[in-house]
Amino acid sequence: MNEIVRVEKLTKRYGDLIAVDGLSFEVREGEIFGFLGPNGAGKTTTLNILTTLADFDKGCVTIAGYDLGKNAREIKALIGLVPQEIALYSELTAEENVSFFASLYGLKGRVLKHAVQDALEFVGLGGDAKKRKGKMSGGMQRRLNIACGIAHGPKLIVMDEPTVGVDARSREHIMNSIRTLRERGATIIYTSHYMPEVQDIADRIAIIDKGRLVAVGTENELLEYVTDFRTIELDVSSRDGSALRASAQTLGALPGVRRSVYSEASGMIRVDVDLNISDITPVLRPILESGIRVSGVRTEAPDLETTFLALTGGALNEEVNL
Repeated sequence: MNEIVRVEKLTKRYGDLIAVDGLSFEVREGEIFGFLGPNGAGKTTTLNILTTLADFDKGCVTIAGYDLGKNAREIKALIGLVPQEIALYSELTAEENVSFFASLYGLKGRVLKHAVQDALEFVGLGGDAKKRKGKMSGGMQRRLNIACGIAHGPKLIVMDEPTVGVDARSREHIMNSIRTLRERGATIIYTSHYMPEVQDIADRIAIIDKGRLVAVGTENELLEYVTDFRTIELDVSSRDGSALRASAQTLGALPGVRRSVYSEASGMIRVDVDLNISDITPVLRPILESGIRVSGVRTEAPDLETTFLALTGGALNEEVNL
């Protein structure tokens, strides 16, 4: 897969403070790239640099083959920004807001009109084109914010906390819209303080801390920084200890199973499996076929938040931005 963004040894100082310290990573074309960092990690500064809103001191950034230091104008035309703060004009209708932002990219006439209509329909606001911002719910404003950032058809879309403060229905709509944008060929850099959201939507995730890259990879690749197995606990009702121990031994011989132990004290069979095994049906099948009744199944594995805390030592917090 080709890369659309390459960041090499990026450095940005604010006086004596090094906000971004030799940061390097790449974003592949057509992926949703999660970008996470704790309070003061340099995430906001990095995003501002990528979207041409801030300069940098050292390093190299290329976007779609353009050098950011030399071709900022060309890069601006390729980028769509959905900021965390609602960037809408209260006195304008939804249609007028999208039309204004799209016109900044040179769209006009019929092309502009169709782009505005398509963007509003895409975010589910086609029937609210004449509604002003003040008459919209928070979720509708968030969706309109997205429409303003995508109407010109950008190749790279940067989304900074696009679901902050929205209800569950609007969140689901926004998440589905982001997946559709990817299917249409856009590349998305996505940030959020809500870990399950990033875990659910991102193809790969980068974690930065103190201006440096800590880890980058798929969800499972990041989880492997903490552990390389997950545990399945089976509550079993049989009193036949010998049969349960035999079943545990059978499970232990299955591909991908690290260890399988029956505990008479807890009445459970504990099975440790490779982290990349998500389908536990093969683990359950020998137990069920033996006639042993399983009354409960639990899985234990680190999640993205656990991994984040282990790698950075701090919670994801957006109160202070760098």
